[in-house]
Amino acid sequence: MDQLPSKDQIRQWITDNPGLASKRDIAKAFSIKGGPARIELKRLLKEMEQEGGIQKRKRQFREAGTLPPVSILRLLPPDAAGDLFARPNEWEGEDAPLIHVIARTGDPALGQGDRILARLEKVEGEAHAYEARLIRKLGTSAIRVLGIFRRGHEGGRILPIDKGADKEWRVPPGLTLEAEDGELVEAERAGPKRMGLPSARIVARLGDPSGPKAVSLIAIHQHGIPDQFPEAVLAEADRAGPMTLDAREDLRHLDLVTIDPVDARDRDDAVLAIPDPDPGNAGGFHLWVAIADVAHYVTPGSALDREARKRGNSTYFPDRVVPMLPDVLSGDLCSLHEGVDRPCMAVCITIDAQGSKRGHRFTRGLMRSRGSLHYGQVQAAIDGAVEPKLEPLMDSVIRPLYAAYAALKHARAVRQPLELDLPERKIILSDEGKVLSVAFRERFDAHKLIEEAMVLANVCAAEELIRLKRPLLFRIHEEPSQEKLDALREVAEASGFTLAKGQVLKTAHLNRLLAQAEGTDQDELINITTLRSMTQAYYSPQNFGHFGLALRNYAHFTSPIRRYSDLIVHRALIDGHGWGADGLSAWDVENLDETAKLISDSERRSMAAERDTIDRYLASYLSDRVGQTFTGRVSGVQKFGLFVKLDETGADGLVPIREVGREFFFFDADSQTLTGADTGLTIGPGARVTVRLAEAVPVTGGLLLELIEIDGGALPAPKRGKAGHGRGPRKPARAAIAKRKVVRKRR
Repeated sequence: MDQLPSKDQIRQWITDNPGLASKRDIAKAFSIKGGPARIELKRLLKEMEQEGGIQKRKRQFREAGTLPPVSILRLLPPDAAGDLFARPNEWEGEDAPLIHVIARTGDPALGQGDRILARLEKVEGEAHAYEARLIRKLGTSAIRVLGIFRRGHEGGRILPIDKGADKEWRVPPGLTLEAEDGELVEAERAGPKRMGLPSARIVARLGDPSGPKAVSLIAIHQHGIPDQFPEAVLAEADRAGPMTLDAREDLRHLDLVTIDPVDARDRDDAVLAIPDPDPGNAGGFHLWVAIADVAHYVTPGSALDREARKRGNSTYFPDRVVPMLPDVLSGDLCSLHEGVDRPCMAVCITIDAQGSKRGHRFTRGLMRSRGSLHYGQVQAAIDGAVEPKLEPLMDSVIRPLYAAYAALKHARAVRQPLELDLPERKIILSDEGKVLSVAFRERFDAHKLIEEAMVLANVCAAEELIRLKRPLLFRIHEEPSQEKLDALREVAEASGFTLAKGQVLKTAHLNRLLAQAEGTDQDELINITTLRSMTQAYYSPQNFGHFGLALRNYAHFTSPIRRYSDLIVHRALIDGHGWGADGLSAWDVENLDETAKLISDSERRSMAAERDTIDRYLASYLSDRVGQTFTGRVSGVQKFGLFVKLDETGADGLVPIREVGREFFFFDADSQTLTGADTGLTIGPGARVTVRLAEAVPVTGGLLLELIEIDGGALPAPKRGKAGHGRGPRKPARAAIAKRKVVRKRR
C-alpha cells in the first residue's frame, strides 16, 4: 500500500482483531513493507498511544479502555442474584470494565478473591461490558484475617481475634498500610509462610479495638455483613413518599396497635381482636394482623430489592442494627407508627372459643395505628397498673386481645409445639458502649400474645398461597436426626429421665421430657440438650413442614422490614390476588431456590455474628473480675476440656483438660463424659461446678476457667499421689470404663 492507514482505520482494525494487535500484525494487515514505512507506522502508533486512543501492553496494542481477549481476572463477591463478576487483575484507572463471569457445566467452584484466566467477549451495545468464560483457575480465594496489629522492626505481626485462627500473621514492610500499633486491622494472605508464620497484607484499618462499640464492628467485618448501602440504593429510598388510599381497603377505622420491645427500632406488625358477633361462634374472635406493606416500596429488580436480597435480613447487636432496608424505609415509611397512615398487608382471622381457626381473609389496605405500645406497659395494664395513655384502649383493644390469647393458648396446648424454656439474657450498655450489666429479658404474656398471633398469621399466609397455587418460600424445620435423638436420650437417662423410643417422634414426646426436668437441677441441661438436638430451620420453595411448631404449613409473613423471605410471601399474595404490578416477578419465581439458599445462609451468618458479639461483650464485662469464683454447670465435654455455662451471666468458658484434675482423664464420646483414671471421677453435662476465672479476652470473647469444686465437693486427689495427663489410665480404670460401655449398650 502506498500510504499509511488513518488513525481511525488502525483503531477500528485493533477493535475488530483484539487477538492480533501487535505492530507486526498491523503492518501485515495494511500491507506495510520496507524499513521507512515501518518506522512511520511505529511513529503513528506511538502518537496514538500518547493521545490515549490505544494502549500498548506486552507488545500488543488495544483500544484504550478495553481489555485483551484473554485476561487474568480477580473475582468479586456474588451479587444479589448469585451471579459472579470480576475485575481485571491489572487495571490502571478507576472505572474498570464490568465483567460478568459465565459459569459452565464442569467449571470448578469459584469464589470471591479467586484469580482466573478467562476468555473475554464484549457485550454488544455496552461500551465497557464483557462476558468472561473460564480457561483455568489460577489461585484460591484470598484468605482474610481480622486482628490486632503489632508494629515491629520489619513490618509487624497481626494477632487474630478469631479464637480458632492461627496464632500470628507476619506483615512484611510496605504492606502495613501505615497501621498504628494496637490498631484493629483486616488483612489478606500475601505469600507463603516464613518463619512458620503466614504472610499478610493489611487491606483495611478499623481503629481502636477497645473503643466504644468496636465489638459489633468486629463481628460485622469478621462475618462479612454488608453495613453500607450503595448510593443507588439510598437514592431510590429517598425518592419514596407516603402512601395514599388509592385502590386499597380503608382500615383506618380499626383500633389496630403495635406492641414491641421498649427499644424497638422498627414496627412492622399491628394487632386487634374483635369479639365475633356471630351467635354460631360464641366466644370466638376476629383477629386482625396487619403487616407493613414493604412490597409497595421495594419492587422486584430495583436497587433496593437487589440489596435487600443480598442482605437477607437485618442483624441486631446490643448497640446497633445493620438493617435490611435503609432507615428512611425501615424506621419511617414502612414502620407502623402511631397516628399516621401506613400501607399494609392484613389478614382477618376468625377463631372459635378454643382458638381453632375457622377462616381467614387477606386484604391490601391503609391503616392508622392507635398506639405504639411496649410489652411492659401492656402487661402492667392488664395486671391493673394502667397508664393514662392506655385507659381509652383497655376495653376496645387490650382486654379483647388477652381474651383471644386465652383461646389461642388452648389451641396451642392441643397442638403441642416444642416448649423450650431458655431464658434470654440482655446486655445493658452505657452510651459509650461499655457493658453495665447482664440481665434476663423479662417475658410476659404480652410477648406470648403477639407470638401466637404472628404464628397464626404465618400459617394463614402459607395456606392461602397453597390454595392460590402460587410459589412461595416455606419456613422449614425438619425432625432431628436419629443420631442426635440417641445423644439426647443418653443425657436424659443419665439424668434419671426417659424419652420415648421406637415410635414416630412428636414434639409432645420432647415436651414430656422437658416436663420431667422442670424444677430439677437438670432443668437447664435438658432444655439446652434438647435445643442442640434440633435441626436448623431454613427456607425452601418445597414444603416439608415445621417440626418445632408442630405445623404442616408455615411461611414467614409478619416481618418484611427485617426479613426478605416475608417480602417474597407478600409479593406472592399480591400476585395471587391481583393487587398490583409489584407482585412476584418471573425472575423471582425462576430463582426461588437460589433465593431460599441465599437468605438461609445470611440468616446463619447473622446468628453467628450476634452470638460472637454477645461472647465478646460478656468477656469484656468479666475482664475486671479475673480471679473471682463463679458457679455454673458443665454444658459440654470434649477430650480437651469442659465447657461451663456460668449462672450469673450465661457466659460460656472453657476449663482446659490440664485444669480438670491431677490425673489422666478418659474421654467417652458416646456419653460425653470424662473419667479419671485413678479416682474414677466421672464428669458429664449438667454437673454443678465452682470455677475460678483465669482469663477473659474481650477481643476474642474467650474465657478460661479453673475447676475448683464439682457437685459441691472438692476434686478428689489421685491415688498414691500420682499425677500427669501424659500417661494412660491404669488397667482397672480401663476395665471399669469398658464395663460401663457394655452396660450402656445393653440399655
